[in-house]
Amino acid sequence: MRTEGENVRVLAGRYRLEERIGRGGMGVVWRAVDQLLGRQVAVKELVLDTSLSADEARLQRERTRREARAVAQLRHPHIIVVHDVVEHEERPYIVMELIDGGSLAERIAARGPVDAPEAARIGVDLLGALRRAHGAGVLHRDLKPANVLMEAGTGRVVLTDFGIARVAGATTLTESGSFVGSPEYTAPERMSGEQTGPASDLWSLGALLCTVLSGTSPFHRDSLGGILHAVVVDDIRPPAQAQPLLPVIRGLLERDPERRLDAAQAQRLLEEFLETGRTPTAPVAYSPTQRDVPRLAVPPAPKGGSEAATSPSAAVPPAAKRPARGGLVAATLVAAVVGAGVSAAALLLHDGGNSGEKPASSAPSHPSATGTPSVSSSSTARATRPPPSPTSASAPARKAPSGYRSAQDPGGFSLAVPDGFTRSTQGERVFYTSPGQTFRLGIKRVKPEAGGPLAVMQRADAEGPATNPGYHDARVSSESHRGNPAAFWEFTWNGFTAAEGPRHTYDLCWEEGGWMYDMWVSAPVGRVREAKEYFDVAVDTFVPE
Repeated sequence: MRTEGENVRVLAGRYRLEERIGRGGMGVVWRAVDQLLGRQVAVKELVLDTSLSADEARLQRERTRREARAVAQLRHPHIIVVHDVVEHEERPYIVMELIDGGSLAERIAARGPVDAPEAARIGVDLLGALRRAHGAGVLHRDLKPANVLMEAGTGRVVLTDFGIARVAGATTLTESGSFVGSPEYTAPERMSGEQTGPASDLWSLGALLCTVLSGTSPFHRDSLGGILHAVVVDDIRPPAQAQPLLPVIRGLLERDPERRLDAAQAQRLLEEFLETGRTPTAPVAYSPTQRDVPRLAVPPAPKGGSEAATSPSAAVPPAAKRPARGGLVAATLVAAVVGAGVSAAALLLHDGGNSGEKPASSAPSHPSATGTPSVSSSSTARATRPPPSPTSASAPARKAPSGYRSAQDPGGFSLAVPDGFTRSTQGERVFYTSPGQTFRLGIKRVKPEAGGPLAVMQRADAEGPATNPGYHDARVSSESHRGNPAAFWEFTWNGFTAAEGPRHTYDLCWEEGGWMYDMWVSAPVGRVREAKEYFDVAVDTFVPE
């Protein structure tokens, strides 16, 4: 991946990469010029798993080419046009139509939710795109606001990022032991590992419509277990703003895929609403208890895995009656997914990316009035932060990626911070903040304290309600960072002013070289994906001097 100092790349002797315009869990998107035809295009640089063997990497590249070719055959005004698939230095790139405009997620973040007629228009356009894709045997599998583009000036809706789409009959990533998609928009049958089809994309559309109408997914929770429980078990409560389209949304969020509205039915109902302005009547009554708990496909436990991952009790059979507050169901789902080799954190933060339709922020190990909350521990659950990049105490940290600069801080360390972030200090704390302090990245270096990082965070957590207004949903866990003792913590709070609004915080505290370091990021709820990227890059590139 290109860094700031590298020369401009030309792919296949034709596509000149100019600037990065997007980044997500599947790769980086560049604005580029097709030098042969003299036009601007978008080029998606796909991220490959570096842990794969040469043969596995070759197969992954071949799957990418095959799936991109399938998407390239889809001709529809609301599906992104794929022009070409090329390889450069054994990395696949997809060349696509360049849409002048941001994503639907960015539109909601900047301007708020849309009204019912606009949501219906978006829904009709996406249903047309899905009907075309499904008719060709292609499933999208990651339909969410971040993967819908809104063309500036025309309002054209374009479904993009078929990066994890699958052609009917092909082996899926889920089948090979990895989870793909975004949990808040993932259908219950897909979450459970069952065979899925077009109906699963329609569930995702139902969740998306709720989000565009209210600004928040109906399945948003503050933990992975909460999301899984909401998708699989909890009562589904569409937002009040969804009332004009409620029959459609209820029909799409039917847990039994056989009873779910199909694309043609949903499109007809939305078109009826656009024509008449009246709430349409669904053809099938909503049945929230028909299929509340799908059967789990529990994979074999890896070597050294826990017995819970393979015992019969880890599988939840279908139930005609809802269990009361089935917290165990969500826990079992997490155990099953972890048994497949995917951490709960990776599942929750897949993205990406994304989107950033989730809260994201972080805090230092000591509270302050700067919007950088304290860190502590009240839970022994796994941390929700994905495992850090493979780095050791003796290995150099990663270089600053494109869009970041390397900061040699007078405090005795260096790290990569986003372009445009400015430095300030407050006592022992060093801050790098975005314009307007929307994002606040903080670092603190002190001598080791009694009990180590975990005890520091636990003490700060105890002070959280007093130092961070509305402090809630805090969780801390012990982990290792570069082979050193560490603790990770996150929480949500109300911000220090009404104008600032609710914020979320991620914080990592660790010992290294005779010092204790604390690094956190704080950001508005709803900007989690951007904040998490800033946090991960800062942690991975941090070098003490």
